[in-house]
Amino acid sequence: MDEIERVRESGEPVAVEGPVRALPRTRAGEANVERILDAALDAFAERGFHGARIDAIAAASGLSKPNLLYYFRTKEELYTAVLRRTLDMWLEPLRELDESRDPRVALEAYIARKLDYSRAAPAASRLFALEILQGAPLLGRVLDGPLKELVDEKVAILEGWIAAGRLAPVDPHTLVFAIWATTQHYADFSSQVAAVTGRTLADEAFFTRTRDSLVRLLLDGATAR
Repeated sequence: MDEIERVRESGEPVAVEGPVRALPRTRAGEANVERILDAALDAFAERGFHGARIDAIAAASGLSKPNLLYYFRTKEELYTAVLRRTLDMWLEPLRELDESRDPRVALEAYIARKLDYSRAAPAASRLFALEILQGAPLLGRVLDGPLKELVDEKVAILEGWIAAGRLAPVDPHTLVFAIWATTQHYADFSSQVAAVTGRTLADEAFFTRTRDSLVRLLLDGATAR
């Protein structure tokens, strides 16, 4: 049996060796990949890695199973690609932190973008949180490598702002983790937020109030007056 047909439908996820193979760069190919990833996110978020089935994901994406397996050879590879897409989405606004900008303005924008992602892609956030709670079996290398490198780069910027008196002497990692924890809470624990407040981030007034409150809580003690 060809390797492409030996996709595992169940069993423990295993770390993917090396990078996921390069995917076609044609417009049609990229559109197919996005459809597959969207369908896979829904399946993994609803049924978990073990419960999600490749044939069901293919059907939901409007492709045949062999067509899906042309882009992603195994369920582990597809699962990893879904998680990496989420991480890339989250890291985009972090990359925009620039030492030349005003710290308060830059961090406010970062908090707002992270909260907006919690509103726009809550299922992606919850699936990512589940991977981390399991010890990051598939994303370990990504977290130890590209993520750590980017955070180290931005921590250096925060340290520069502190040294210049533009930011209060707070621990930079703690500030970054606090932003992640508070903004992602509204996705990962959205049912709890809705039960307690009767509101969700889909409510524009609630979103605005939450964003402004997080900015004050996280930055009033961190930005220089």
